[in-house]
Amino acid sequence: MYFKMLMASVALAAVISSPVSAQEKKECPASLPKGTECFAGADENGAFYWIARPQNWNGILVVHSHGGPRTAKPKPDDAVEDLERFAVTVEEGYAWAGSNYRRPGYGVRMAAEDTDNVRKVAEKLLGEPRLTLLHGQSWGGNVAAKTAELYALDANGRTNYDGVVLTSGVLGGGTGSYGFRADLRAVYQYYCRNHPRPEEAQYPVWQGLPKDGKMARAELEKRVDECTGVSLAKDKRSPEQAKNLANILAVTKVPERSLVGHLAWSTNLFQDIVWRRLDGQNPFDNSKTVYSGSDDDAALNKGVERFSADAKARRLLAYDADLTGMIVAPTISMHAMDDPTAFVGLEAQYRETVAKAGNADLLVQTFTDENQHSKLSTPQYAAIFAAMVEWIEKGKKPTRTSIADGCKAASSRYNNEPCRFVVDFEPQVAGK
Repeated sequence: MYFKMLMASVALAAVISSPVSAQEKKECPASLPKGTECFAGADENGAFYWIARPQNWNGILVVHSHGGPRTAKPKPDDAVEDLERFAVTVEEGYAWAGSNYRRPGYGVRMAAEDTDNVRKVAEKLLGEPRLTLLHGQSWGGNVAAKTAELYALDANGRTNYDGVVLTSGVLGGGTGSYGFRADLRAVYQYYCRNHPRPEEAQYPVWQGLPKDGKMARAELEKRVDECTGVSLAKDKRSPEQAKNLANILAVTKVPERSLVGHLAWSTNLFQDIVWRRLDGQNPFDNSKTVYSGSDDDAALNKGVERFSADAKARRLLAYDADLTGMIVAPTISMHAMDDPTAFVGLEAQYRETVAKAGNADLLVQTFTDENQHSKLSTPQYAAIFAAMVEWIEKGKKPTRTSIADGCKAASSRYNNEPCRFVVDFEPQVAGK
């Protein structure tokens, strides 16, 4: 069923000639520069979008792919959050366009099609841009990278996207980005036995939740606290809670501050992936995983829940979300070395994918010494977008050092926010 849905989506993309439906002029968020014009609407698939054009538009359009995946029903103004978060693009003179995607939940090809549709909408509204850049943030990095593989050129070989910027990207694709969360669910359940509780209906943890199950964030937080005391000061945790927490963090390498967040994703997002996208089949595998770092690895490996991936489910997830590295546009990424949500090792996975495809010359990766995910220091974005434009227009491929220098020049425009690029850092693929 999922495969048929994917193929229907691809077929629909081929027949759409004009993705524009009713749109209206909107009052821009106060954080945007004075004189900016904003527009909102929905494309023919029902995906809501926002578009912003600054008064001093430089003729360059930034098409944005947002992160998530968001599991709540899309609302018309959801895109405003991303427009405000990345208002630096409008401040720098770029027009901005972002889709909220047609439905909630997982689906990289679906989101890529909606991303490309908002490009078409923006080009009809604003006129042909001088350049079009694609920007993906977090899971939107996966979406943007897939968009760049599927839609970089039109049917006649003309360029749709001149350059790609990926920030804090989930760049391991579907099969390479979520395995650690399946491990987390298994390890957490071994120590905590409360997700599900013994008296509740039992289900394999790779499902996230049963098909019709529900768990509010507050309930999940309550259960995690019962077992680990993670919300408490260290001296307020019981010895058992402290031991459980130390073991879970040591084995999974998940930061303490994002433990609940990762468990939430491996609850509700896994439920969406498994039941709504893969017909209840399992794409995750820990059958041969050897867990280490606990106070008793032998007991953990003997007692932890084991599961094997269904081959069809894994193929479908890979088809939807995995990346090939077959890129044709210059690409710059930026990632915090201590990103607590999308671990920096994902950049090493993407580097290998692009290199195996023979396109390493089109990729420049930058890293910062920050510990954030959703938003890094503002002038750093100004620097990577400026470096991208220079690369495209002058053929001058940037270096990490030249981008860091560009950030220093931009910092004064943004309240002297720091530039925290680390030019000699190289991430490693997890487990290597």
